[in-house]
Amino acid sequence: VDPLTLHIRTGTPYPLLPNDLSTIAIQEKRVVQGKATEDFNKGSAAIGTGPFKFVEWVPGNRLVLERNDKYWGPKADWSKVTFRPITNNAARVAALLAGDVDFIENVPTADLKQLKANPKLRIVEAVSNRVIYLHLDSNREQSPFVFDNDGKPLAKNPLRDQRVRLAMSKAINRQAIVERVMEGAAIPAGQLLPEGFFGVSPKLQPEKYDPEGAKKLLAEAGYPSGFKVTLHSPNDRYVNDEKVAQAVAQMLTRVGVKTDVQAMPQSVYFTRASKLEFSLMLLGWGADTGEPSSPLKSLLATNNPAKGFGTANRGRFSDPKLDDLLQQALETVDDDKRSLLLQQATEVGIGDVGIIPLHYEVTIWGMRSDLTFEGNASQYTQAFDIHPVKQ
Repeated sequence: VDPLTLHIRTGTPYPLLPNDLSTIAIQEKRVVQGKATEDFNKGSAAIGTGPFKFVEWVPGNRLVLERNDKYWGPKADWSKVTFRPITNNAARVAALLAGDVDFIENVPTADLKQLKANPKLRIVEAVSNRVIYLHLDSNREQSPFVFDNDGKPLAKNPLRDQRVRLAMSKAINRQAIVERVMEGAAIPAGQLLPEGFFGVSPKLQPEKYDPEGAKKLLAEAGYPSGFKVTLHSPNDRYVNDEKVAQAVAQMLTRVGVKTDVQAMPQSVYFTRASKLEFSLMLLGWGADTGEPSSPLKSLLATNNPAKGFGTANRGRFSDPKLDDLLQQALETVDDDKRSLLLQQATEVGIGDVGIIPLHYEVTIWGMRSDLTFEGNASQYTQAFDIHPVKQ
């Protein structure tokens, strides 16, 4: 329309368009055309209008920024900021305690009590929009990592049976995982987003721990003696991911679903999971839209690449009723009506156990006591959100 106005026409009403547009990083063609990754790493191809300017990027070592005094918004408190990747939990905490760094994210849950008691530090926690869940191969007649009790591949995939999936959900003591594995830094999950987010169903609560009920359902489904399955998990992506997988495996084994865990780096894990190589998977999903349309569309909608549906549906769950409700929600501008449609779609997906929600992560940041930071559901750590304590 003019240099500062873009007019977009959609094929149908689409209320989430502003949310979606906010995730797109715009690069000016004349600046970046012909540039390679090396040019971006050196900063020669970097453009932007943010509160900081690029200074230096040393892969694996540091990212250095300086304040952009021409920024159109509020000026940042810091003239210079250095980000350092410290992937080892113990080393990250040690750097904070020694004063080598001022602020860290992903505070290990095992160190939380100790750090909270330190008067020189401040701990900030926030419930995230990320649900940790199990995806199950509920589509294929045969599944690669499902076996009988003698270790032979099962000709019929038990994970296709809703009773089996529900039994597995009932076998999991979510509160125990939150208290013992997550050190209290999580909330038991019964759906795709925690309470307080748009489109969350008031009817859905975390599945109650009921091992006897789980055994009964397995028997009704034709598996009174259970079966064997492998649970695949990353070991470097989510908070305590491998430990959570081990805890889940023990709980499933107690009701007869004898579960072995295979954990691996995320660089290997997600490639294999996306190729549908697994039967039972530990995964996580953060809903950046702030409503269930994101996980519904990606995790539970029938896989349809042309529509962009089911792109992360690694269990290939499919329910036409859910698809229809989700499509209606995505085209409904009225917030109240869209919220109700999203609730109904979620109730269908969770009721049919398309995934098994485990818990919502609580994100933890640690910093010097003379700094303040407001935690956020998106789990982002941005320098302009960190401020000195006002005297």
